[in-house]
Amino acid sequence: MGFFTKNVPAKSGIANGSAITIIAEGNKFSGDMSIIGRMHIDGTFEGNVSSLDNISIGKNGHVHGVVKANHITVCGLLEGEVICDELEIDRGGKVVATVISKVMAIHPEGNFIGERRMKEAGVLEHAPQIESGIDAIDSLPDKVTIKVGKESV
Repeated sequence: MGFFTKNVPAKSGIANGSAITIIAEGNKFSGDMSIIGRMHIDGTFEGNVSSLDNISIGKNGHVHGVVKANHITVCGLLEGEVICDELEIDRGGKVVATVISKVMAIHPEGNFIGERRMKEAGVLEHAPQIESGIDAIDSLPDKVTIKVGKESV
């Protein structure tokens, strides 16, 4: 009995032939995850997740942590920090986070609580850690020096 191999081309329209990673409803995952393809979360995820593609959070999904992706769609709950090109908060979706994105769309029945900043070149690699509340006041420097260059007249 022999083994036969057959080259099967990937279907067009599917993220370069990759499957969708799914955390199903009722499942809990914690830790750091980095994926190349798309991801859909209907369960609970706590930690850091990054995708070179899209991440969607279903209406029963709950994510707490740092989420980095090209496009993020939220129908459930997302808490923490979000870094993406485009964030879409759909009907019933709630985002409680600091968001760094180029585009942010909120459905009239979606919720956003937090701060949104525009995404700039290189922001992923050089994003400063921002403290909040009393800790932020205690971490302010005693002295700030601003260098002034020569002015052209």
